[in-house]
Amino acid sequence: MKLFLFDFDGVLADSLDVYEKTVRDCLKDIKQPLIHSREEFLELFDDNFYESLEKKGVNLEVFMKAAEDILAQVRIKDMKTFPDVEPVIKKLHDEHLLIVISSNDYQSIKEALDYFNYNDYFRDILGSDFMFSKKEKILHAAKKYNIALKDIYYVGDTTGDIKEGKQAGVKTVGITWGWHSKEKMAAAKPDYLFDNPQELLLLR
Repeated sequence: MKLFLFDFDGVLADSLDVYEKTVRDCLKDIKQPLIHSREEFLELFDDNFYESLEKKGVNLEVFMKAAEDILAQVRIKDMKTFPDVEPVIKKLHDEHLLIVISSNDYQSIKEALDYFNYNDYFRDILGSDFMFSKKEKILHAAKKYNIALKDIYYVGDTTGDIKEGKQAGVKTVGITWGWHSKEKMAAAKPDYLFDNPQELLLLR
């Protein structure tokens, strides 16, 4: 059995508009409106999202406190799925262990997975309320489920995902239907770079 770790936003959910608005609203609420364009927003994911915020002088405790109220106002129905992802997830689930590892919060992800009818496919959700570091979340999952690092794939859509997957020592899978461009993802040198969900089945 292999362990497939999936980022949520940009991989399983087409949620860029929703997530960007949430982050902008949080920063505005704490009087640090640092994001003035989509490009600036996406740059926060060049590395770990929360580390990027800290480098810009954001107090993460204050940011997360603001996020509690703002996330409660998020309309899950404004998110969409990506075409062809669901049958691939189902096939992988039939043979392997699937977990979500994300910078988003557990409750938002849980509600979205329920709304998409994806929830039965994932054994666990490790969100921002568990810990900020995706590297540490990956290592936690490996230890908890007793899966060797060589049998773990982290599927992400940003260069930050690829960097943290590499730091954890697992196989990294970049996808190009998400937030960062194909060129940017290729530059991060993931172990695999896929243009459509069906290609994930090559890893079985």
